[in-house]
Amino acid sequence: MDNQSDPEGAAESKPPQGNLAWLPAWLRRQPTWLKAALAMVLVIALGSTVYAFSQMGRGGSPAPTASGVSTAEGATATPSPTETATAPAPAPPAPPAPEPPPTALNILLIGSDSRGDFRAEEAQAAAGTPADQRADVLMLIHIPADRQKVYGISIMRDTWATIPGYGQAKINAGLELGGTPLMVRTVETLFNTRIDHAVMVDFKGLWDATNALGGVDVNVTVPFTSTHDTRHYFPAGINRLDGGAALEFVRERYAFADGDFQRIRNQQTFLKAFIGKFMSEGTLSNPSTVMLLVNTLRPYVLVDPGLTPETLVRLAYSLREVGPEDAVMFRLPDGGFGFSTDGQAIVYQNPGAVGAISAALANGTLADYVAANGFQGGN
Repeated sequence: MDNQSDPEGAAESKPPQGNLAWLPAWLRRQPTWLKAALAMVLVIALGSTVYAFSQMGRGGSPAPTASGVSTAEGATATPSPTETATAPAPAPPAPPAPEPPPTALNILLIGSDSRGDFRAEEAQAAAGTPADQRADVLMLIHIPADRQKVYGISIMRDTWATIPGYGQAKINAGLELGGTPLMVRTVETLFNTRIDHAVMVDFKGLWDATNALGGVDVNVTVPFTSTHDTRHYFPAGINRLDGGAALEFVRERYAFADGDFQRIRNQQTFLKAFIGKFMSEGTLSNPSTVMLLVNTLRPYVLVDPGLTPETLVRLAYSLREVGPEDAVMFRLPDGGFGFSTDGQAIVYQNPGAVGAISAALANGTLADYVAANGFQGGN
């Protein structure tokens, strides 16, 4: 898979923000189109999906008629006031080509805590150039062929794994050593499966995205004081997080006795809360808020070239019935802690769990694995 940044020129012109007229007609009639897009990648990277929808009017979807009104799905264009009564009626659109049966998809979500300019670093990552980047979040998103659920498998960043061409190392070293292509190959090697697409998100985008939504409510089950930035205190119970607090919430690990384990739980808690807020009726019905969020996220998101607007629209439509309650997130079970021969603190793999998940991905039985292990609500 060739992971490269999408052309910057695609972001230069923006759709109108006051209504949804710029969307294809069939999408406007679907109240769950944003819900479907959100389910696809679960969180922040989905802003790119919504942005891609806005490009369809200029790219590859129903061609506008002379009056600028789409004739998708058999609709007829309304003549403009300046047209004469004898103007020829537009030809009926050709029937759409039948879609091939859906297949399962795997998408690697990479959360990068970049040390500098994300756009500069993303170019390095896409090109496979070593850079000062670390994959602080690794999540394999699995979308089954039946499109009834979306699964997120979090991988601890210190998991000791094979980095193709480099040998054994912490799994998140893949991004630092060889950018997005090597990070993808590393996770493919771990699960012996193909990854169809990759999405990289910079943590800094959480700040503005959370503020664009007016804050996000999370249920803090383990109270703590952050060791980052403002040393924010998170009491037990529902906390309304602004952008700065959200960033401290998902970054923290030193305040917990089990370190990365609780950090992954908090990250998943935030992702679910973020999705729920974005998919709330008030947000979905306000195009200005949607586009503000999308435009806020774009500088912090890198998607591979295979996620074209057409691909995203088809995938989103296939997920139109998926909601936040259908997102299942769990952590790849580990084999305990230890040290590498050069003294690094590492997390050992659990060969049984890796093998079982690999088989479930190959056989389309991940739902059975989750049910058998009680991971419906995480672990």
